[in-house]
Amino acid sequence: MSVELLVVILAGVLVIVLAHVLSSRIGVAGPLILVAIGLAVGQLPWVSAISVAPELILVGVLPPLLYSAAVSAPAIEFRRDLSTISGLSVLLVIISSLVLGLFFFLIIPEIGFPLAVALGAILSPTDAVATSVVRKLGVPRRVVTVLEGESLLNDATALVLLRTAIVAVASSFSLLAAVGSFIWAVFAALVVGAFVGLLALRLRAWTTSATANTAIGLTVPYLAYLPTEALGGSGLVAAVIAGVVCGQGALRWLTPEQRTSDKLNWRTLEFLLEGAIFLIMGLELYGIVEDNRAAGESLLPGLGIAALAFVILMLVRTLYVIPVLSLHTARVRRAVQGRIDASTTIPQDDDEEGHSSRWQKVIGSRAARNPKHLGKLRADVSYFESSPLTWKHNTIIVWAGMRGAVTLAAAQTLPENTPKRDLIIFIAFVVAAGSLLLQGLTLPYLVRLLGLLRPTGGGPPRAEIREINRELRKAASTARENHTLVRADETEFPDGVFALPGSWFVTARDPAAQPDRAEELAFELALLAVMRVRLHELGRSGRHTTSALRYALDELDAYEISVKLQLGSEE
Repeated sequence: MSVELLVVILAGVLVIVLAHVLSSRIGVAGPLILVAIGLAVGQLPWVSAISVAPELILVGVLPPLLYSAAVSAPAIEFRRDLSTISGLSVLLVIISSLVLGLFFFLIIPEIGFPLAVALGAILSPTDAVATSVVRKLGVPRRVVTVLEGESLLNDATALVLLRTAIVAVASSFSLLAAVGSFIWAVFAALVVGAFVGLLALRLRAWTTSATANTAIGLTVPYLAYLPTEALGGSGLVAAVIAGVVCGQGALRWLTPEQRTSDKLNWRTLEFLLEGAIFLIMGLELYGIVEDNRAAGESLLPGLGIAALAFVILMLVRTLYVIPVLSLHTARVRRAVQGRIDASTTIPQDDDEEGHSSRWQKVIGSRAARNPKHLGKLRADVSYFESSPLTWKHNTIIVWAGMRGAVTLAAAQTLPENTPKRDLIIFIAFVVAAGSLLLQGLTLPYLVRLLGLLRPTGGGPPRAEIREINRELRKAASTARENHTLVRADETEFPDGVFALPGSWFVTARDPAAQPDRAEELAFELALLAVMRVRLHELGRSGRHTTSALRYALDELDAYEISVKLQLGSEE
């Protein structure tokens, strides 16, 4: 690595930190500040044109970013809104690509329809990194969940469409082949991503070294991405699946120290990579403009085409989101309520007309075998009732669908002999950067106008946290009263230990009045293990939000680390 490159990297890190600090002072999202800084610096006369290899973004940066987002994804809420997210990630991307493809074919006929659809696919997916702008605005959590889920999964649809369109440019298009390619891309990603995630959890549970554990964790996104791409699947979706598996399995397989370390490491990495992407986007403008001039392309038509393409994108998104999500919300709520009604109905034989209630029989028998299923259904209904997607929420979902670095990187992967390649890249850049700046700067005002700002604090409701803590303390008290606690090595505690008053968050007392402090600390660890099992049960019940469950887990982890430190000093 040359000294000049090292200086550039260090300067970039400092600029990212400066933008973060400035963002909190002036109330403008940090990514937008970084794009503006990149645009300004790129125009300085002594700064040469910057061109970043698209593989650096698609392979080097996006897998860990998507993995990090998936690890912390709200799995319970994702399950509930899976059909909504799937529609936005697949159906909306396909519709947008085809409509934009028709537009580009009519306005730039020399590129041909397959390449026009490819350009539509490049512009269609929202950006996972761009949703960080939305997350910090304080909008309702369900809106953020839908946007995060869409941006995590729609890359697969867009990139498969792009790949299919590029192949069609060179040969012929086959609908059957395109559908088969998409199905295989998703299937391969699901299998490889889940396998890598499970394997990583087992390896990390087996590895005791903290540094080795961190090293394994950092390789997981690439271990999921690379083999999936080699198999013709979607490596980005594989990274997402591996992240979901690791995030959900962390409670069972990882130690509190590993979970705490992971959170800090991935937050730091995510902070730097996100900032680098937005900064690079701004810096690349000058090089893209120079390439267009060298190819004899006029910038003004490209600006006009990009503006029209953005308008079409937003119109298609509006026409899809407003009616479809409104109907979908009502349909899902009725379906879940119908399942509850069926599960609480005693299965009957055929009625007097000879019609059997087969659905009620199946659901009713399932609820009889597993009453927890009924509780989960009721929790789902409560979720839909307490946070419905109204027209206001749908308006935010429409306007918050920003494009970003994926759009620009995907455009740069087009073959060098692609007709009008420089113009296509310029259009992609204008749409991506313009979308970030226009939508990102106006979104806070739209959120305030619609009255959707959450109360200050932004964390899980305190009442929900108190309810979870009551459940955990109750589980610990029951285990202590029944003398069912054992040490970590499975040996039993003496009966006298169960009479100790300390059970959780108890401050250290006078050592003179406490002859065996190490025994009490070991007892505290056993109580924490019971609480963690109960927390896992609460998570599976669906009664609480993911944010509240993770807050409670963080409390347990922090206290357990403290107890272990005290136990180490005692020993």
